[in-house]
Amino acid sequence: MMRVLAVDDGPAALQELCGRLRAASDDVEVTGVADAISVVKLVHSGNYDAVFLDIALPGLGGMELAGFLAKLAEPPAIVFVTACDGHAAAAYGIGAVDYLLKPVRVERLAKTLARVRRVVPRADRATAAANGAEVPDAMAALPVESRGRTWYVRRSDVRFVEARGDYVRLHTPSGPHLVRMPISRLQEYWQPARFVRSHRGYLVSLPAIRELRSDSTGGLLAHTDVGDVPVSRRHAREVREQLLRAAQRDELAGAE
Repeated sequence: MMRVLAVDDGPAALQELCGRLRAASDDVEVTGVADAISVVKLVHSGNYDAVFLDIALPGLGGMELAGFLAKLAEPPAIVFVTACDGHAAAAYGIGAVDYLLKPVRVERLAKTLARVRRVVPRADRATAAANGAEVPDAMAALPVESRGRTWYVRRSDVRFVEARGDYVRLHTPSGPHLVRMPISRLQEYWQPARFVRSHRGYLVSLPAIRELRSDSTGGLLAHTDVGDVPVSRRHAREVREQLLRAAQRDELAGAE
């Protein structure tokens, strides 16, 4: 059976896509997903051959998600199924197998599935993981776009994250970088990588904290080599406890 993820944040559109994929082939197992973070979790935990996804997704968009998936050691085939007709060149540049415009006929999906069968290696990623192979981290970098160029900011270079509405500003030694993503969604991705919420509008990397200090008004600040991060009373206890645990594990080499 070919295992496929269908991704769309619209319930009706997702149900329709799943139904048409199942109708297009007798040997396709289809799982419907409504958001990017669920896609990443499923791809990491299972052996999926292809991801059929929309471009307009909440939080991490379809193009950014496809870029992350393409960096995996054994990436699934990417097929865009979207109402947006202006991103085909970028999609094929990422390595997409096909770019389909809604509504998609069953016959057209059948041709795309046949193409996927020809290009996707049949390696068993689940077996590899069970045998101790390292699972790639697709969230170890975020794409940054500016003046028609796209590059990636490594998570390991980010000292703290500042909320800017629907965007976040990543503060690094090379300067700040703006990425379109709510801070709450980025917290879901990066919390396992020792990023902690220090304030309603800030995430900070625990290893980047050199000391906690008081400001002129008695507030608490987490000091990093690229600036100070406010720590609210609500989050102060959690930050202190996480710092203590990190210090006990010798994860704060630069701390004072």
